[in-house]
Amino acid sequence: MKKILILVENIELAAELNDSRTAEKIWYSLPIEGIVNTWGDEIYFSIDETIELEKDASAIVSSGDLAYWPPGKAFCIFFGPTPASTESEIRAASAVNVFGKITGDTQVLKQVRSGVRIRIEKTGQQSNFLD
Repeated sequence: MKKILILVENIELAAELNDSRTAEKIWYSLPIEGIVNTWGDEIYFSIDETIELEKDASAIVSSGDLAYWPPGKAFCIFFGPTPASTESEIRAASAVNVFGKITGDTQVLKQVRSGVRIRIEKTGQQSNFLD
């Protein structure tokens, strides 16, 4: 299992990647940094990867899911309802490739604001990002 760290503001979250093609492409592009955008309880940011929609892509996701949104070339972190959600579902703007899951408490992400920097790195990499 490939493990990563999500570093944003004073938050450090662990996550695990699945065995998809998308996860493989993301893994080999790490570390990556971006500027946070928020859309309801979703954080997303553009990355320099172009990845096709996978067969099992879906607009319905779960809290803690890490996904890639092809139209925006975006790394997405879902932790609650978005403006596209109805009732208790968590819905992306359109189909996404889910490639991983946060292993900790996602609710700390509610305090993250648009415009801050975010860094995704492989577990064990030395970083002074939060220093």
